[in-house]
Amino acid sequence: MTAQLPRTKPVTRALDAHATPHSPRSPRRRTPEHIGRDEFFHPQPSARDVLPPPEPLLEKLALCVVEILSGAREVEQIARWVTDDVYQNVLKRTSIATRARRIRGRSASRPAFTIGRTLVCEPRDGVIEAVVMVNNRQRGRAVAIRLEGFDGRWRASAITVL
Repeated sequence: MTAQLPRTKPVTRALDAHATPHSPRSPRRRTPEHIGRDEFFHPQPSARDVLPPPEPLLEKLALCVVEILSGAREVEQIARWVTDDVYQNVLKRTSIATRARRIRGRSASRPAFTIGRTLVCEPRDGVIEAVVMVNNRQRGRAVAIRLEGFDGRWRASAITVL
């Protein structure tokens, strides 16, 4: 003779109207895509003491932007280090420079640039404004960059090539 287990009701969880995405009673859990998107849309300003030194980034970013405008690099290479507005402006300037090269009959080339003098100013905590001189044999250019600290790293919120 075998013992019979008493019949029980199936376990159901009532969904709480106030359940959070991390709650076990939540109908949907947060996926990594949601977490990344939330962090991206709400960057937190960082103080200067938690940020790395800005000079190496300023010099590399200035060199990259000048190379992008000359056609030697792709715009996507700086996407991580600039804001959306700066990315769109550089993209627009790149298309204008490409059109101008096509009209003149020139091809995109990789000119040899050297970094000249860098002037750095800090108008407030977590914000750097700088001018980086970028030179090649034909001409010198000044690249003005504004860096702002977000989430423990620098992002360029303005770039102008003169």
